Amino acid sequence: MCMTRILILKTGTTFPEIARNLGDFDILFKRAMQIDGVSFVVSDVSNGEPLPDFADGDGVVVTGSPAMVTDRADWSEATAAWLAEWVSWGRPALGVCYGHQLLAHALGGKVGGHADGREMGTLDVTLTDRAADDPLFGGLPASFPAHLTHRQSVIALPDGATLLARSESEPHQAFRVGTTAWGLQFHPEFSEQVMAAYIDRQRMDLLAEGRNPDMMREQLKPTRDATSLLQRFVQGVKYGFPLVSSEQMLKG
Repeated sequence: MCMTRILILKTGTTFPEIARNLGDFDILFKRAMQIDGVSFVVSDVSNGEPLPDFADGDGVVVTGSPAMVTDRADWSEATAAWLAEWVSWGRPALGVCYGHQLLAHALGGKVGGHADGREMGTLDVTLTDRAADDPLFGGLPASFPAHLTHRQSVIALPDGATLLARSESEPHQAFRVGTTAWGLQFHPEFSEQVMAAYIDRQRMDLLAEGRNPDMMREQLKPTRDATSLLQRFVQGVKYGFPLVSSEQMLKG
């Protein structure tokens, strides 16, 4: 059986205690995306590791980061250029949080501070009408909970991008460019435990911002539909987009 290879471009590291107890960004993605016949190649681009050759992978995931796209660090700009070329070849790509913003930036969109400051916790994401026939989002509920933590956003989508989802305070929760490249502002790789750890770790910052971390914790809930997007993406890379049926997968 031919092994499908997913590249993970690691654009940062989570808080040390979260990485130690629950896993760093690359570990969270590998855990959520693992299916038979799939392997992962991690490049920690934020830590000076080289960008992979295109021949090294069949699809790419770009992780979240504590960094800011607007800082335009050398490693980030190099990753953006790599990503733009990857997408230009029609290769499957999924950017999450920082990766979502970097994908938009790479393709000519605009990134800046979130209008309402930090968006954090388990919040409802609402799909647009265009999501119904999207190769990744098609078949999902019109609204579903997702875990979020970010202070920057995609202010303007790239030309030609399709808006797929929004939330109450974030107009660009998900978009697609072409047929196989997606950006997700929310974190499908986060579990409730990871989201709770983020709230606890930033409790003092949240209180200083006039937010209620205890209420955020009470509102945590499972995010199965959001998390399913990772499996959907991997299956699409492995078996082709649009997603095929389970019977076709077994034949593959």
